[in-house]
Amino acid sequence: MLFIILLFSLQSFASVILIPMDDEGQKNHLKAYGITYWVLSKQQKVQWLLNYRGGSFLLPDGEAIRKECQIRDVSFEVLSDGQAAQILDDISSPSQNQDAVILEKAPKIAVYSPKGNQPWDDAVTMVLTYAEIPYTTIYDTEVLGDKLALYDWLHLHHEDFTGQYGRFYGHYRAAPWYIEDKANAEALAQSLGYSKVSDEKLAVALKIRNYVIGGGFMFAMCSATDSFDIALAAEGVDICEPMFDGDPSDANYQSKLDFSNTFAFTNFTLERNPIRYEFSSIDMTNKRANVPKESDYFSLMEFSAKWDPVPTMLTQNHTSLVKGFMGQTTAYTRKEVKPTVMVLGENKINGEARYIHGIKGKGFFTFYGGHDPEDYQHRVGDPKTELELHPTSPGYRLILNNVLFPAARKKKQKT
Repeated sequence: MLFIILLFSLQSFASVILIPMDDEGQKNHLKAYGITYWVLSKQQKVQWLLNYRGGSFLLPDGEAIRKECQIRDVSFEVLSDGQAAQILDDISSPSQNQDAVILEKAPKIAVYSPKGNQPWDDAVTMVLTYAEIPYTTIYDTEVLGDKLALYDWLHLHHEDFTGQYGRFYGHYRAAPWYIEDKANAEALAQSLGYSKVSDEKLAVALKIRNYVIGGGFMFAMCSATDSFDIALAAEGVDICEPMFDGDPSDANYQSKLDFSNTFAFTNFTLERNPIRYEFSSIDMTNKRANVPKESDYFSLMEFSAKWDPVPTMLTQNHTSLVKGFMGQTTAYTRKEVKPTVMVLGENKINGEARYIHGIKGKGFFTFYGGHDPEDYQHRVGDPKTELELHPTSPGYRLILNNVLFPAARKKKQKT
């Protein structure tokens, strides 16, 4: 019956386009996601072939699509409908850990980022730009103005939701950019009716929390991940020292944290020293003495495509081993990840969770440690990554898996 349905769905066009996503078949994996998004934006459906040749895409054939693939330098193969039906029949076999997921619409994408940031300040905006996937930049005014409902997918830039200005105080408090950023944040908070940046950022975090609970898809990287959860855990508690908010922190604030409010992390310990460039025990950046750059890799977990399509979608790649990369928040202490949260990528040797995913209410969230998958130790002021030099980046592919995830037809998970 499944074969007949799949065959019927293919008979509306004489041939189909396969965009391979394996190592040998694709020369530009990143732009291939852009092609898929472009087809969806034309109100045409796509099939995502999970675990088939690196997570390939099956598109309707058409001269415009072929031409677009050629313009963007994306490898593609033209198949007859019979060949495509045979692939789908093979994938449907219970003996194969594969599945075909229908992508139905191009998600509307919002990137939460300060207006003055350049696209290359953030890996997600860089790869969206490179893949030619459109997005809208929003920030606190839009979030507090209830504009999140306009979007299907939200990315959190490398933000500090605790109101501690990225914990840059120790090294950069005299730097002109730090002084300017702090002044701008204070002015924005006051314009929105808040006396403290920490209070305003908490209000933003709560709006984002409600967006996810209501059915939104949220993706975050680097310090946006742990600082978001810390802000939620510290609701109603002052964890900021005077150089951040002008008054002392609450006594014994660690004991007042409510871990039931967080998305992903639990039982973590906050960093009390404001000079340290660290938020809490969640982050593994300073616990990596036994992880030299040459051997810094993390492995992607394998899931059942037919039974667990969501984590399978999020881990599609042409390799199961991905190069590690650093950030203010590089990776997560495994024992502080909630048991209800799925670990999608890990460095077992160091007890690190690198890439995690969970459900909150009706929505989903994914946290990805590190700053830039192709810049091992990105520092303030470093030049941007040229993605033209990394068109097959496995680390960047994980970001784009999340971008397409909301396009999938909803299918009940078995586990």
